[in-house]
Amino acid sequence: MVEKKTNPTKAILYVSAWVIIWGTLGSFIDYPLYKNKIYLEGSIYQYLTFTITAIISIISAKFFYKKFEL
Repeated sequence: MVEKKTNPTKAILYVSAWVIIWGTLGSFIDYPLYKNKIYLEGSIYQYLTFTITAIISIISAKFFYKKFEL
């Protein structure tokens, strides 16, 4: 059986891209909630927003990683 070698540079770029996607998505969700005073900056709900988007990003990254040949 031949092992598939992963290019470390591509893997680092892939993870970096998903961190940017996670931060952007979390911020797009967070901004209107914060501006409409649904919750305050630094509240547990803000942390929850970013945690949920992080979980979604991790699951998405794992799903798409199988589709790309890195």
